[in-house]
Amino acid sequence: MKVYTKTGDQGTTALFGGTRVPKHHIRIESYGTIDELNSHIGLIRDQDIHQNYKDILMHIQDRLFTIGAILATDPDKATLKSGQARLNIPKISNKDIELLEKEMDQMEDSLPPMTHFVLPGGHQTVSFCHIARTVCRRAERLAAHLNDLEPFQPETLMYINRLSDYLFVLARKLSKDLQAEEIKWIPQKDS
Repeated sequence: MKVYTKTGDQGTTALFGGTRVPKHHIRIESYGTIDELNSHIGLIRDQDIHQNYKDILMHIQDRLFTIGAILATDPDKATLKSGQARLNIPKISNKDIELLEKEMDQMEDSLPPMTHFVLPGGHQTVSFCHIARTVCRRAERLAAHLNDLEPFQPETLMYINRLSDYLFVLARKLSKDLQAEEIKWIPQKDS
């Protein structure tokens, strides 16, 4: 199988189910941003961090491929008129969301309470987490827009929302683990 197909040379691409849409379609922007997020998470996973974080991040990457498949599926072609699934697209489960929540709770147990916003940075690995978090927020905004136009499984949007929170908590936990300074944002007063 060749990587290039030449079918997108005119600025369109195919969704799962075969429907062709412009490459700037909100559905393409949505799953393309999920793909971008997945790459950033791979970069975090490649850092010198505890194996448990790497294992969770690999699980998240798998879930992001599932989300990409959900977002890349033409809803009109996903089910038959009887409501039965036509395409075998996996789903995001409540267990997936609960895993992120459990991981956040465990990390937060060892962190000081938040009293201010935190400036991104302090260590390269922490910065990678903040970049992934902001890409995740963009993915969430795009997916929410798509969901307004063509609703999809609610757990998918919930997972993306929870994932951005997870990435923030992971950044804070890695700041602590790596003994990086966590700088609070304190608004400057006019002089």
